[in-house]
Amino acid sequence: MTPAENQGPGSDQDTAPVTEGGEPQDTAAPAPGGAAPGRHAAEPPAAEPGNAEAGAAGPDGANGSDTEMTDDLAKAQQDLVELTTDLKRLQAEYVNYKRRVDRDRELVKQNAQYSVLSGLLPVLDDIDRAREHGEVEGGFKAVADSLERIVLGLGLEKFGSPGDEFDPNLHEALMHAHSPDVTTTTCQNIIQAGYRIGERVVRPARVTVVDPEPAGDQ
Repeated sequence: MTPAENQGPGSDQDTAPVTEGGEPQDTAAPAPGGAAPGRHAAEPPAAEPGNAEAGAAGPDGANGSDTEMTDDLAKAQQDLVELTTDLKRLQAEYVNYKRRVDRDRELVKQNAQYSVLSGLLPVLDDIDRAREHGEVEGGFKAVADSLERIVLGLGLEKFGSPGDEFDPNLHEALMHAHSPDVTTTTCQNIIQAGYRIGERVVRPARVTVVDPEPAGDQ
């Protein structure tokens, strides 16, 4: 009996076909994907969430993000322009308000000075008449000089002298005469001195004036 016939169903010898070199050949079917028999196929690596989102976004997602950034930048620039305009408007309003307040404050100051100094004009007129009569002497002279310095320091200016050219804005003519010695209307005598504060006339000077001789009389 041949060796092949001696092998029965219960024989321990491997019945797998042998190769030419005498080694048994593995007849197990290869696993799908080329995995070795008896081993699990390698699982693909799990995708990271960030990579998945980036992959899902693709080129269209990038363009959408750029558009949103452009829109946000344009809106921010518009807001900046509006805020700058509002700031300039507020600055202009503040400057105008400050000028108005300064002007009103100066006007209040001038009105107060005008009111106080106007009340002192009769006293100053009495001092002028006393000087004309030589009565300003001793202690009275010191008081008179001090009062005149004070009102001068407050801005009250005295004007009106013989020989001044007549100015209807500064002088009040009480009498008129003619003289060949003048070529224009001229103040001859100062009856009462005039006073002003800056450009504001508190009281015009009361004067007598002389006019040039009429052309037919020369």
